[in-house]
Amino acid sequence: MREIQNIEDIKLMVDSFYAKVRQDDLIGPIFDEKIQDRWPEHLEKMYTFWETVLLRKHTYFGSPFPPHAKLPVDKEHFERWLELFMKNLDEHFTGEKAEEAYWRAEKMANMFNYKINYIRENNLF
Repeated sequence: MREIQNIEDIKLMVDSFYAKVRQDDLIGPIFDEKIQDRWPEHLEKMYTFWETVLLRKHTYFGSPFPPHAKLPVDKEHFERWLELFMKNLDEHFTGEKAEEAYWRAEKMANMFNYKINYIRENNLF
C-alpha cells in the first residue's frame, strides 16, 4: 500500500480500476458498448482527469458529465461503479489522496445519477 503521489500512481489506480470494470457483469458491457475500441483514449482521459483532481496538475480539459448523460444506467450501476472504485483504492493505496479520491468518486457518482434521473424525468433528451 502506498500513497498517491505521481502520474504513475494515477495510472495504476485507473488501469487496475478499469480492468475490474471491464470484467464486471453489470457495468462492464455498458462501458464496452460505449467505448468500443477506444480504451487507450478513454484511459488517457481518465489519467488526466485524476491527475488534475488529485495532484493539482491541470492536464484535463473538458466536462466529465456529457458523455454519461445518455447512458442506460441507474442507481444500481453507480453503486457498483463506486464499489469497484473503492475496492480498487483499498487494494493499492492509502493516505490523504486516496481519501480524497473516495470522497470525490462518491460525490461524482451521486451527482451523475441525480443529473441523469433529472434529464430522464423531464424528457430533456
